Amino acid sequence: MDESGLMREQEVGEVTHYWTALGVAGVHLDKPVDVGDKIHILGHTSDFEQTLSSMELDHHRITHADAGIDIGIQVSEHAREHDKVYRLLDTAEMAEGETEL
Repeated sequence: MDESGLMREQEVGEVTHYWTALGVAGVHLDKPVDVGDKIHILGHTSDFEQTLSSMELDHHRITHADAGIDIGIQVSEHAREHDKVYRLLDTAEMAEGETEL
């Protein structure tokens, strides 16, 4: 959290599909993500945070996904097409981002 008590977020992708029976969202990534990252899914009617606990590429479990690919992620709530996916940044990442500017 920063001084205002809010965590900073970085947009990493967009939901392209949701499989209700599986509780899985298809996500097109613009930035890389890793299992264990804290994410925030936000849309017109979606707004929830969770730890990224499971993701797949072509039906194979992966722990890291690069930008530019489509993955499936297990989600704790219903996600919808066009919802934005954000990665919550920890203090060290926020400090790195400030020095890179």
